[in-house]
Amino acid sequence: MAARKRSTRTSARKSVVASARKGKGARDPIITREGVTSLAWAAAIFLFIRIFLIAAYHIPSGSMEPTLLVGDFLFVDELSYGAHIPFTNLRMPGFTSPKRGSIVVYESPTQSCIPNTRCDFIPDDPTPVVVKRVVAVAGDTIYMRKGLVYINGIAQRQGYGAVTDPLAQNESSPYYAWQHGFEVKGSRFGAPPAVPTHDDWGPLLVPPKHLMGLGDNRYQSVDGRMYGFAPLANVRGRPLFIYFSFDLQDWKFRWSRFFMIIR
Repeated sequence: MAARKRSTRTSARKSVVASARKGKGARDPIITREGVTSLAWAAAIFLFIRIFLIAAYHIPSGSMEPTLLVGDFLFVDELSYGAHIPFTNLRMPGFTSPKRGSIVVYESPTQSCIPNTRCDFIPDDPTPVVVKRVVAVAGDTIYMRKGLVYINGIAQRQGYGAVTDPLAQNESSPYYAWQHGFEVKGSRFGAPPAVPTHDDWGPLLVPPKHLMGLGDNRYQSVDGRMYGFAPLANVRGRPLFIYFSFDLQDWKFRWSRFFMIIR
């Protein structure tokens, strides 16, 4: 009986020691299959939202003042007008199309320097992504007289477009020459000027599947007057709200602009 008890105790002790040794060297895996799957789904959802639903943009110039300021960061809805499929020229079907008065983000038609002219306003990227207000859509006749925009013969309320530079002049530019190809002659809107200027140009007929975008700050904006109508295929989305704003001159946050809805 004594021998049996001793044997039983010895076996039990060996089992405990073996278990301890086994436990000492073995650990639960830090990354499990379930964890990897969860991370993959989270990454996929993030990429889907980033590519097809919402993108972030920032405002680098004062062309849309006072609506949008330099240092504003925007969340942009890319789904409504049809999200672009990355690394292709394809886009998904949209639910709506840009309307007059709405602010949109679009890829600019090609901007290139005309030889022997001022070119300091031409961007390094010939087709930059810009933020402008839609003033006319396909089928509209648009023109400007004395700095006032007319759509189909109706003067548009200045409002957001009234910000001007007191030193600006109603100058002509070779960059307005493209307009001659779209001028409407012999209409009730009057004859187009022989030489288009900053404040007097048109009437122009907006072609199908295009829009005319202008900056709210008309005297500080490189826009459709210079580079022409933007194809609807170039539209990237519509700004929803400002999620962050920082004044680069005074080096301070613009707290009142955080989460401001864009109209």
